[in-house]
Amino acid sequence: MSKQPQRFDYVKIGLASPERIRQWGERSLPNGQVVGEVTKPETINYRTLKPEMDGLFCERIFGPAKDWECHCGKYKRVRHRGIVCERCGVEVTESRVRRHRMGFIKLAAPVTHVWYLKGIPSYLSILLDMPLRDVEQIVYFNAYVVLDPGNASNLQYRQLLTEDQWLEIEEQLFVEDTELMGVEVGIGAEAIQRLLEEVNLEEEAEKLREEIAGSKGQKRAKLIKRLRVIDNFIATGSRPEWMVVMVIPVIPPDLRPMVQLDGGRFATSDLNDLYRRVINRNNRLARLQEILAPEIIVRNEKRMLQEAVDALIDNGRRGRTVVGANNRPLKSLSDIIEGKQGRFRQNL
Repeated sequence: MSKQPQRFDYVKIGLASPERIRQWGERSLPNGQVVGEVTKPETINYRTLKPEMDGLFCERIFGPAKDWECHCGKYKRVRHRGIVCERCGVEVTESRVRRHRMGFIKLAAPVTHVWYLKGIPSYLSILLDMPLRDVEQIVYFNAYVVLDPGNASNLQYRQLLTEDQWLEIEEQLFVEDTELMGVEVGIGAEAIQRLLEEVNLEEEAEKLREEIAGSKGQKRAKLIKRLRVIDNFIATGSRPEWMVVMVIPVIPPDLRPMVQLDGGRFATSDLNDLYRRVINRNNRLARLQEILAPEIIVRNEKRMLQEAVDALIDNGRRGRTVVGANNRPLKSLSDIIEGKQGRFRQNL
């Protein structure tokens, strides 16, 4: 049987909504259980050499490691094709499904996508109409931003505040006979997400067109640049808040393999180390939030999670580069895509 060649004209990279990312990795088992979320940083069990359940190589999420064989060994051979083992929840199918089945990590706190923050141009700073340095200070927990000035005359929407300035305002807010009402500030990616949700693309585009008509020179060029970005969002049907990530896709395990060497040691893809850092920090943050840890500790963990996700998406784009053994920088998702040996130029 000859397969018809699939024809396509171009490959387009766009923003995916959190629901879309979940769809890529989520599947329902016959017993009604929904699988797809990777919750453990473990890869394989070094005693049995089988993938750990709910880990980065989980057979329930990504499919069986051996053709036509479930995890616990109850079903073996082709005659059980398509059956989902009621003991371990693994579908009896070919192991090559591990090349295309994806998973996802649900984050305990939103993080910004480093491409849209540190790319050139920075789309986050263009959309929010704020300097890149200010946006970075908010994202990495160095400054607060005013989300709602309330009735405070000395505050403005999107104004940056230092820790001391905010503590001063906070003291005034909690005095019994205070006149301050409705003041709201935020910090981190959550604040950026809130600001992006409040951007009305159609209204902004309309306003910019009017401003462009009456301006010239450098200011006009800046306004046109912003209008182009906003028009792009409208044309593609993307939402600005999707630049802040709540769900991270986990690529199929056979694209980030783990190979046993002669001496019994294992060689693993760098991506597994980067994913493991994200999962460890995410689980720790979830636990801290559960036990209602002090705000300063939670905030520090959120910043570390942001840095771990940055390294996974594009290692070295911001801050210290994450290195492995013998001080070699780890290859992130961006490194796999870009360049002559990247997916696009080498494989497509």
